[in-house]
Amino acid sequence: MNPKNCPCGTGLLYKDCCEPYHLKVKTAATAEALMRSRYSAFVVAHGDYLFETTHLSKRKRNSKADYQKSAKGIKWLKLEIVSAEFDKVEFKAFYLNNKFGTEVLHEKSNFKFENNKWYYVDGQFYP
Repeated sequence: MNPKNCPCGTGLLYKDCCEPYHLKVKTAATAEALMRSRYSAFVVAHGDYLFETTHLSKRKRNSKADYQKSAKGIKWLKLEIVSAEFDKVEFKAFYLNNKFGTEVLHEKSNFKFENNKWYYVDGQFYP
Protein backbone atom coordinates (compact mmCIF):
# COMPACT_ATOMS: atom_id res chain seq x y z
CA MET A 1 0.00 0.00 0.00
CA ASN A 2 1.47 3.36 -0.99
CA PRO A 3 -0.65 6.21 0.25
CA LYS A 4 -0.48 9.40 -1.76
CA ASN A 5 0.06 11.70 1.21
CA CYS A 6 2.47 10.53 3.86
CA PRO A 7 0.61 9.19 6.90
CA CYS A 8 3.13 10.82 9.27
CA GLY A 9 1.51 14.22 8.84
CA THR A 10 4.29 16.29 7.29
CA GLY A 11 2.11 17.24 4.34
CA LEU A 12 4.59 15.67 1.92
CA LEU A 13 3.85 12.84 -0.46
CA TYR A 14 4.66 9.40 0.91
CA LYS A 15 7.21 8.84 -1.88
CA ASP A 16 9.04 12.02 -0.83
CA CYS A 17 8.77 11.51 2.92
CA CYS A 18 8.76 8.11 4.65
CA GLU A 19 8.89 5.72 1.70
CA PRO A 20 12.65 6.25 1.13
CA TYR A 21 13.23 5.13 4.73
CA HIS A 22 11.01 2.08 4.22
CA LEU A 23 12.87 1.20 1.02
CA LYS A 24 16.24 1.69 2.77
CA VAL A 25 17.20 4.43 0.32
CA LYS A 26 18.00 6.70 3.26
CA THR A 27 18.06 6.57 7.05
CA ALA A 28 16.29 8.88 9.47
CA ALA A 29 18.48 11.84 10.48
CA THR A 30 16.66 12.49 13.76
CA ALA A 31 14.69 10.63 16.39
CA GLU A 32 11.56 12.49 15.25
CA ALA A 33 12.10 11.43 11.63
CA LEU A 34 12.45 7.82 12.76
CA MET A 35 9.31 8.09 14.89
CA ARG A 36 7.35 9.49 11.94
CA SER A 37 8.66 6.79 9.62
CA ARG A 38 7.75 4.08 12.13
CA TYR A 39 4.22 5.46 12.44
CA SER A 40 3.95 5.39 8.63
CA ALA A 41 5.30 1.84 8.65
CA PHE A 42 2.43 0.85 10.95
CA VAL A 43 -0.05 2.52 8.59
CA VAL A 44 1.30 0.76 5.48
CA ALA A 45 1.96 -2.50 7.40
CA HIS A 46 5.72 -2.64 6.85
CA GLY A 47 6.67 -5.12 9.58
CA ASP A 48 10.26 -5.57 8.42
CA TYR A 49 10.97 -1.84 8.84
CA LEU A 50 9.42 -1.81 12.30
CA PHE A 51 11.54 -4.78 13.35
CA GLU A 52 14.75 -3.37 11.87
CA THR A 53 14.31 0.06 13.49
CA THR A 54 13.70 -1.40 16.93
CA HIS A 55 16.87 -1.48 19.02
CA LEU A 56 18.53 -4.88 19.03
CA SER A 57 18.12 -5.14 22.82
CA LYS A 58 14.32 -5.02 22.40
CA ARG A 59 13.88 -7.17 19.27
CA LYS A 60 14.03 -10.51 21.05
CA ARG A 61 10.51 -10.01 22.34
CA ASN A 62 8.96 -9.74 18.86
CA SER A 63 9.57 -11.20 15.42
CA LYS A 64 9.10 -9.52 12.04
CA ALA A 65 5.86 -11.46 11.76
CA ASP A 66 4.68 -10.04 15.10
CA TYR A 67 5.29 -6.50 13.88
CA GLN A 68 3.52 -7.26 10.60
CA LYS A 69 0.50 -8.70 12.40
CA SER A 70 0.34 -5.71 14.77
CA ALA A 71 0.58 -3.22 11.90
CA LYS A 72 -2.21 -4.92 9.96
CA GLY A 73 -4.45 -5.18 13.01
CA ILE A 74 -5.06 -1.47 13.59
CA LYS A 75 -6.58 1.28 11.46
CA TRP A 76 -4.34 4.29 12.16
CA LEU A 77 -5.91 7.69 11.55
CA LYS A 78 -3.51 10.49 12.43
CA LEU A 79 -0.19 11.31 14.09
CA GLU A 80 0.39 14.37 16.26
CA ILE A 81 3.87 15.22 17.54
CA VAL A 82 3.57 16.79 21.01
CA SER A 83 7.29 17.44 21.51
CA ALA A 84 10.62 16.28 20.12
CA GLU A 85 14.02 16.37 21.77
CA PHE A 86 17.32 14.84 20.69
CA ASP A 87 16.46 11.27 21.69
CA LYS A 88 12.85 11.53 22.91
CA VAL A 89 9.62 12.11 21.02
CA GLU A 90 6.23 12.53 22.63
CA PHE A 91 3.34 11.83 20.29
CA LYS A 92 -0.33 11.02 20.02
CA ALA A 93 -1.37 8.42 17.47
CA PHE A 94 -5.09 8.26 16.76
CA TYR A 95 -6.62 4.96 15.70
CA LEU A 96 -10.01 3.38 15.16
CA ASN A 97 -11.31 0.94 17.72
CA ASN A 98 -14.29 -0.87 16.22
CA LYS A 99 -16.04 -1.07 19.61
CA PHE A 100 -15.28 2.38 21.02
CA GLY A 101 -14.57 4.62 18.02
CA THR A 102 -11.49 6.82 17.83
CA GLU A 103 -8.89 6.29 20.55
CA VAL A 104 -5.46 7.76 21.23
CA LEU A 105 -2.12 6.14 21.93
CA HIS A 106 -0.12 8.78 23.84
CA GLU A 107 3.53 7.90 24.33
CA LYS A 108 6.88 9.48 25.08
CA SER A 109 9.33 7.31 23.15
CA ASN A 110 13.04 6.84 23.78
CA PHE A 111 15.46 6.45 20.88
CA LYS A 112 19.12 5.55 20.62
CA PHE A 113 21.61 6.65 17.97
CA GLU A 114 23.98 3.78 17.31
CA ASN A 115 26.19 2.88 14.34
CA ASN A 116 24.98 6.02 12.53
CA LYS A 117 21.31 4.99 12.77
CA TRP A 118 18.41 5.80 15.04
CA TYR A 119 16.54 3.01 16.80
CA TYR A 120 13.36 2.91 18.87
CA VAL A 121 14.09 1.63 22.38
CA ASP A 122 10.94 1.95 24.48
CA GLY A 123 8.32 4.39 25.64
CA GLN A 124 6.23 5.66 28.51
CA PHE A 125 2.49 5.50 27.87
CA TYR A 126 0.06 8.12 29.14
CA PRO A 127 -3.64 7.57 29.87
